[in-house]
Amino acid sequence: MPTEADTCRKFVVPKLQAAGWETDPHSIAEQRTFTDGRIVVRGSKAERKKAKRADFLLRYTRDFPIAVVEAKSENEEAATGLQQSKDYTEILKLKFAYATNGIEIIEFDYITGLERKLQNFPTPAELWARLRAHEKLTDDSAAQRFLTPANLTTGKEPRYYQRIAIDRAVQVILQGKQRVLLTMATGTGKTVVAFQICWKLWSSKWNAKGDPTRKPRILYLADRNFLVDDPKDKTFSAFGDARHKIEGGIVTHSRELYFATYQSIAKDERRPGLYKEFAPDFFDLIIVDECHRGSAREDSNWRDILEYFSPAYQLGMTATPLRAENRDTYLYFGNPIYTYSLREGIEDGFLAPYRVQRIVTQWDAAGWRPSKDDLDRYGREIPDEVYGTSDFERRVALRARTQAVARHLTDFLKKTDRFGKTIVFCVDQEHASEMRAALNNLNADLVQQFPDYVCRVTADEGDIGRGHMQRFQDVETRTPVILTTSQLLTTGLDAPTCRNIVLVRLVNSMTEFKQIIGRGTRVRDDYGKLWFNILDYTGSATRNFADPAFDGDPAFATQEEIDEHGKIKNTEVETPEVPEDGNGEINEPTGGTIISDPPPSERRKFYYDGGQVEIAADLVYELDADGKQLRVVKLTDYTGDKVRSICPSTVELRARWSNPEQRAQIIEQLHERGIDFQTLAIQAGKPDADPFDLLCHLAYNAPVLTRRQRADRVKQQQNAFFNYFAPEARTILDELLEKYATDGEIQFSLPDILKVPPISQHGTVREIAEVFGGTDQLRSAVTELQTLLYAA
Repeated sequence: MPTEADTCRKFVVPKLQAAGWETDPHSIAEQRTFTDGRIVVRGSKAERKKAKRADFLLRYTRDFPIAVVEAKSENEEAATGLQQSKDYTEILKLKFAYATNGIEIIEFDYITGLERKLQNFPTPAELWARLRAHEKLTDDSAAQRFLTPANLTTGKEPRYYQRIAIDRAVQVILQGKQRVLLTMATGTGKTVVAFQICWKLWSSKWNAKGDPTRKPRILYLADRNFLVDDPKDKTFSAFGDARHKIEGGIVTHSRELYFATYQSIAKDERRPGLYKEFAPDFFDLIIVDECHRGSAREDSNWRDILEYFSPAYQLGMTATPLRAENRDTYLYFGNPIYTYSLREGIEDGFLAPYRVQRIVTQWDAAGWRPSKDDLDRYGREIPDEVYGTSDFERRVALRARTQAVARHLTDFLKKTDRFGKTIVFCVDQEHASEMRAALNNLNADLVQQFPDYVCRVTADEGDIGRGHMQRFQDVETRTPVILTTSQLLTTGLDAPTCRNIVLVRLVNSMTEFKQIIGRGTRVRDDYGKLWFNILDYTGSATRNFADPAFDGDPAFATQEEIDEHGKIKNTEVETPEVPEDGNGEINEPTGGTIISDPPPSERRKFYYDGGQVEIAADLVYELDADGKQLRVVKLTDYTGDKVRSICPSTVELRARWSNPEQRAQIIEQLHERGIDFQTLAIQAGKPDADPFDLLCHLAYNAPVLTRRQRADRVKQQQNAFFNYFAPEARTILDELLEKYATDGEIQFSLPDILKVPPISQHGTVREIAEVFGGTDQLRSAVTELQTLLYAA
């Protein structure tokens, strides 16, 4: 019977070639994967789901795909592949979808909304003409600039969503749109997008005045030095000597690509503003990185810069969708021409999912009230009132709470990975210093070997702090492991192997929350970084997850109670169902107010060093049916619910579990829903339980048998079965049972189970099969043994 591959080789490719799709510069990209596959966390492990892959991408030029083709076997209807072709076309933001069985061709045109049958594929020129007319790319020179090749000297093509952002930005600029906004989740490569936009416009000699003799002059603006230095020195290195950083009050007019922080060119008390050393129309394009961080506010000095250079085209880039705290950005730049969200990045497998752990101290749960006549460490009487989480480290600093959090975090790292890179977000620089000292002392055994195991990185550290930060970012550098900070690391820090984000301060801004979460969303398969933890000691993560505007679901979440020693008192775990199929010049947060450290004579808070505090709660949250809100659920309850959805009764579960093939299906279905038997048995407090009995217990409240009990019962009650076989065969069956009882083998997978001791000592797979009279007889014996295990 002909396969899909046969159809492609015999019919589809020749028809595409006949239409001119392999005539330079046009090309056919066959079996093109365009996502990485969603990462699914199961217990302590993670794996990727299947990536999305198109049978054919038709490319008008090397960098510009224009259509999707899905092929089916010639024995199938061509229409069976149309929906998948349309799905991929919509994801890739293309306009033409095709499905074919090699004989029949079906086209769906998103421009007209029409579906029609064709005898032959359209030519590249035909599709390009239809697209140009729709996109109003009527100017030939603009169309030619739009198709300017991307820079691929790094060997990496832009991801599909980066290509969409690049193409849309270049197109609207060529068409005269002067203010442009791109919204892309943290970790999705905004800097790469900015580079390719600049490269295409620069190499095609576009400029705002339409002068064909010169290349554009571009200004790249950000609010922190490291947000400027890193792109300049790395991503934009292909521009060579065209690059220049404006700093030290020195101006040059001879370069084409300028980098600057707002502060280095803005006006202040001493100077009118270095930016005025340039004519208002000097720059053709200004790129504003992290533009939500105040550049568009009407009362901002930074806004003066943008308005002074109003003749220039201005491209804002942000990771945060429209919120109350960044509305000025959207009013200034307009609605984004393209948005790629956190949810999309996680779904495509380009961003890491995360596990949320909510930890509550007694004082956070019930509040803290000073006893009568309590004095702080400076001898001041503490006002008598109940203080809550929002007051801690702002109005009153509680050393016992800081110590409890540090102990709990240290214990967490000891149980997971003491060299798992971790960022701790504290209330202010002083709090970050206290937390660093506590963590340092609790990890003194490692600090002896690695003096920079724990470091504080705030604006006060200057060059030293930047050094800590750069080593933390380096995937090859082991330390520092833990960075404590307040605001400096909320944005712009690219730390691909960061495994833990720790919140010890309230984050009331969704904009800031997404920036913080973004410190951990980078994926590095080659370093085993596929997911990360969020340890939330203030409830910020839980509250923001419940916000309908939040668009990235956690892999699963836990909530813990801890005592004054940082020890866990209670834990609950949740696993949501997986879908089927610089130097800190700016101490200004994106939401709320940073309180800088005042001199000792003006201490703004009380410092209480006494008391004891316990961890009071540890919860797990699951998304509701709408996939928006989180509710508390235990892993055991979650499992029971999922088992009942697969098998409504014990009778049905037993019948299906007794059949090896159906048992494998159930195990896979539960596996897809994030249920790992080893983790489940530990959570249920029954590590020796047979998986079947554990599922029956959780789903139907049935009594639990251990694996040993089941194995012994089969030996005692099924003598007839064992006596049927020769002595050596009986020994092998006994060893299979023992393997099940001791190691928890729930699937006797043939031939793999025969290759491990002690069974492998009986010979090769072929020799063992001969003991039973052949392969079929061996398989039948093993299947019957598994059936008898669950007969009653």
